[in-house]
Amino acid sequence: MSFRLTILGSSSALPTSERFPTAHLLNANERFFLIDCGEGTQMQLRKFRIRLGKIHQIFISHLHGDHTYGLYGLISSFSLLGRGAPLHIYGPPRLEEMILDHLKFYQNDLGYDLVFHRIQNRRSALLYEDKNIEVHSLPMIHRVPATGFLFREKEKERTILKGKIDTYNIPVRNIPAIKRGEDFELPDGNIIPNSELTLPPPRPVSYAYCSDTSPNDKLIPLIKDVDLLYHETTFLHKDAKLANVTTHSTSKQAAEFAAKACAGRLLIGHFSSRYKRISDFESEAREIFNETFAVNDGDVFEVNN
Repeated sequence: MSFRLTILGSSSALPTSERFPTAHLLNANERFFLIDCGEGTQMQLRKFRIRLGKIHQIFISHLHGDHTYGLYGLISSFSLLGRGAPLHIYGPPRLEEMILDHLKFYQNDLGYDLVFHRIQNRRSALLYEDKNIEVHSLPMIHRVPATGFLFREKEKERTILKGKIDTYNIPVRNIPAIKRGEDFELPDGNIIPNSELTLPPPRPVSYAYCSDTSPNDKLIPLIKDVDLLYHETTFLHKDAKLANVTTHSTSKQAAEFAAKACAGRLLIGHFSSRYKRISDFESEAREIFNETFAVNDGDVFEVNN
């Protein structure tokens, strides 16, 4: 399985001439997940040639405008494009009220169903799953209830070696159990260990999204060894006091968090418009965690088995 992450927006509160507010699009083997939906998200989706009709799940971290203002226009555009499939929206409890109140004034009949899934941010919980992937919530520390998200591929079964089937005359009825890791018993009672009969599956791929939040080491056991970690870095560390007051993070703090979590790569974004050189964020973080990348709108990052 492979994950392909497209950065649609990388700014914090204010859009700039180069950066839209926060939004990510995760393609997990052609299953598309939109994560946050800041102003201009649908424009970015079109710019980067992402088919809107492939999006069936939207995950909203919290109810600040730079993470939600794009939802209203996107929902309307889905209707104008003739969408028929339900749209599942995961977010804080009041998100449903906000969207439905908006629709009362502008659009009574969408032509498709909105299905709301309320997220409680006090603890991690399974939000979504299909045969290939699970999505878990991650409690954030912010001024309002906020949630991050962990996207993790489900572990596959082991691969049975076809030659061993013939060698040991393994009946078809035993193959599913062997793929699940069981040994095989011969008619004479001898046991053939599973390690001789199978190959291990590829390691599941994973992506964690942490925005907006103060540093939260309680998340480390939940995302340990994650392949790709996005962590907000609204401020440089010289402004750590301001980050603390506003319940955001600095690039140094994000790097320390990534190192503790043994992440494969760290993506940093949600930059405050007060800073002119985004390269300073990357330089600061790389002093602690070398595999750090300051994201730009349109950047694409891939994770493969």
